[in-house]
Amino acid sequence: MVIDAHVHLKHGDAAATEYPAETIVQVMDAVGIDRSVVFAMSTDTRHAMEMAAAAVTQFPDRLIPYAYALPHYERPVIEELAEAIRLGFRGIKLHIGECRLTSYLADPVFRLAGDMGAPCLVDFGGDLKTAERLATDFPDTKLIIAHFGRYLCTDPLLMRECLAVAERRPNVWVDASGVVMPWIVAEGVQRIGAGRILWGSDGPHVMPDLVSFAAEPLRQIRALGLTSEDEAMVLGGTAARLLGV
Repeated sequence: MVIDAHVHLKHGDAAATEYPAETIVQVMDAVGIDRSVVFAMSTDTRHAMEMAAAAVTQFPDRLIPYAYALPHYERPVIEELAEAIRLGFRGIKLHIGECRLTSYLADPVFRLAGDMGAPCLVDFGGDLKTAERLATDFPDTKLIIAHFGRYLCTDPLLMRECLAVAERRPNVWVDASGVVMPWIVAEGVQRIGAGRILWGSDGPHVMPDLVSFAAEPLRQIRALGLTSEDEAMVLGGTAARLLGV
């Protein structure tokens, strides 16, 4: 089973990397993706929950929902995240671009995730010190570091430090979406094992077109020369095991 572990749902006039559930499933069908993890961002937690729930209701056998953690001035979002996990959401997404990951904001989310057995997928924007601090302080919480440390990263030292964090912290997984230097995935398999790397498209995307955007990352993984077992884990087995699907 091929599982895309990082897909954005669209709302309003949001960014070009976000699409309606129907478009996501069309792309999945075109390139051979069985299931996709979906979440909304650039919106509040309640709205993101509603969007993900609606998408999964529409395609229950294809889409897997994550909640989105974003502080709100009017109400305690932590209660909404707990509700989402109780309703069957499989994980929680955080993004340093929309919410600083200081202890008083991130720690309650990580504590909840550990207590409820839900992994946290976090875009740290290269802030691997915070990634390691959270993994260390919350050893029972499964942390997925998005994009091998930073989206579209071209710094091998940073990506290798991401792997070093995972080597030191057994509760850390690495998300290979938005990776433009795919050789780091093969190195990651050697260093931390295929069972701790998740493939994702970080899309769909319109450039150059929806199908090519999802198909090219798949092609890149399949061109790495991994064993069939390791390739199967990266392309879906790790996500299936981690999320219980």
